[in-house]
Amino acid sequence: MVSPSTPYDAKGLMKTALRQNNPVCFLENEMIYNLEQEIPIAEYAVPFGVADLKREGGDCTIVAVSRGVHWSLEAAAELAKEGIECEVLDLRTVKPLDIDAIVRSVRKTSRCVVVEECYKTGGIGAEVAAQLMEHAFDDLDAPVGRVTTTENPMPYAANLEHETLPKPHRIIAAVRQACYRTQL
Repeated sequence: MVSPSTPYDAKGLMKTALRQNNPVCFLENEMIYNLEQEIPIAEYAVPFGVADLKREGGDCTIVAVSRGVHWSLEAAAELAKEGIECEVLDLRTVKPLDIDAIVRSVRKTSRCVVVEECYKTGGIGAEVAAQLMEHAFDDLDAPVGRVTTTENPMPYAANLEHETLPKPHRIIAAVRQACYRTQL
């Protein structure tokens, strides 16, 4: 199961998908179709099961997928202004999940917030949180935070949609909660 966040990854993951002997579920978010990026003309492929570290940080790991990566990077830039340095990890593939990269990052930061544009119930964040409990429980200083789409139908009003989606202001709140919980 593949979910790219950039044009580069979309092309590279599609090349990998086309070479598979098994079916691949390729999830694209149409809201990021207008992103522009230089893509090599030369042949390349992005391997499945390898997350991409989009931003280094030492205070909190933000694990994101698809459009959530862009919101997470915005949130990380805002948080850096107040001294909270977030590591942003783009999953790129949900299955196989690069749990090793997630665990490495959490061992470095001791905190994790998962961002996805799905409902909280049954989402990718639940799987990441469960696997972190299995693989890195003793490394966590706070519960794994989950920022998802709120569990209601998507509203048409722009201001309500802003509150429904896992936008940067909601990610910032979750990271602050994870970071300040241990300082109280």
